[in-house]
Formats: sequence, C-alpha cells, structure tokens
Amino acid sequence: MHYGICNLSIVSMRVEPDETSEMVNQVLFGETFEIIDEDNQWSKIRLTFDSYEGYIDNKQYLKITKEFFSKLITEKQSYTAEIVDFITNKSNELTTIPLGCTLPRFNNKKLEIENQFYFYEGAVLSEKKQKNDILKVAFIYLNSPFLWGGKSPFGIDCSGFTQMVYKLCGYKLLRNAKEQATQGEVLSFIEESEPGDLAFFDNDEGEIIHVGIILDNYHIIHVYEKVRIDTLDHSGIFNTDLQKHTHKLRVIRKVI
Repeated sequence: MHYGICNLSIVSMRVEPDETSEMVNQVLFGETFEIIDEDNQWSKIRLTFDSYEGYIDNKQYLKITKEFFSKLITEKQSYTAEIVDFITNKSNELTTIPLGCTLPRFNNKKLEIENQFYFYEGAVLSEKKQKNDILKVAFIYLNSPFLWGGKSPFGIDCSGFTQMVYKLCGYKLLRNAKEQATQGEVLSFIEESEPGDLAFFDNDEGEIIHVGIILDNYHIIHVYEKVRIDTLDHSGIFNTDLQKHTHKLRVIRKVI
C-alpha cells in the first residue's frame, strides 16, 4: 500500500479518472489518504478521515512513507480556523489555504511534511469542543456558496458543511447525508432536539438527500444555494425567502 498527502489548498476528487468527470468531493491541504490504484495520470485514493474513495490527479499530491503516514494518523490533529489564510515554506513562498485544512505535526507555528517545514501564524482548532461550539463554527460558513462535492467556504455542499463543522469541533461524520443519517441516536420529535443536532430530509422516493444543523427556536443552518438559516418545523424546512417548504423532514439524530 502507498500513501499520500494533499500539499495544495483544494484538490478535486472525481468519480472517474478524467478531468471532465463529476467532482464528488474535495481534498484539503494536509489531508492524508491511502493510494488504492494509480496509472500515469490518476490515482484512486481512500481518505483517512472518512474512507471516502475517488480519483485525484497525480500532479496534485505528494507521496509519503508508511512511517510518516503512521505518525500523522496517530498524533493530535490541528486545523486552520481562518476563512482563508496562508502557509509559507523556507523560501517564503505562499500557499493559500481555506478554513478546515489539516496542519500536519503542527507545533509552535510550524508544520511538517516529510522533513519539509512550513509556517502558519493563523488561528488553529485542535481540541474537542463543547456542543454549543458547533453553532459558532457553523456560522463561520454562513453565505458560503453551494458547490456539489465542496468542503470549503468557497463552495460547499450540505453534507460537506455538516462534516466540516463537526470535524473542526473534534467529531467524525461520514461524507454523505445518507451515511451521516446512520450515525448517532434517533430522536422522535423536534422538541427533543438540541442546538447542534442533525436534521435529515428525504425525497419522494424516501432517499435521504439533505442534512442541516439544528439551531435554537426552530431554526436550521444548512446549504441551499448557499449556507443559510431557515425555519424548521415538523414538515421540514420552510424557506423564508421563497415562503414555502423546500425540504421534507425525515429524521433527527443526536451525534453528540
């Protein structure tokens, strides 16, 4: 087995090994993965964090040794907490990085990728947070545009949003809404929920296709064209701009 790490700000992960193939996920700076298969241009990878699989361009990552990979996955994780910032290398070259990037082996403003050192002076999240901190992190993404497969403030989808918010608070969610709906404890009614719980929504065929984070006073923060706040009731999400329900409530889950 070979291993890799993302050394660019945001890399597209695709369904097939083709640059015109659908982007279903993104790999952010510092994320590690197993390399399942590779050819001259593309690698099929499995992300360490959530085991999500897809294809990325060989030119857009660095291979790392099994020993270094093992160190990274057993050490405390640190993540960037600024909407956008940058790291520098010893030559003072800049790499722009968005909110939620991983800082490998971060200590005293320095991070390491296979004996190559970089420097970061921005805010960092590295400890498990309380449940009420989930809302504070979620609000950082407010008004970020929708992007299918996105995981950054410059474009994000509904389950990428919930996954990243929970990740920055020290908790692990799977990548897709349907997968996230298998995690945690089912709640029977909205009244049983707390701010920070997850609400899931289905389509006419009963398939879960959407997720958001419950707020106080029957509100929800979710991604619909952008990260936005709407009203939540027993029927689903009531869009305050459109003045109609846009999503049908299926289940509420308490993960924390």
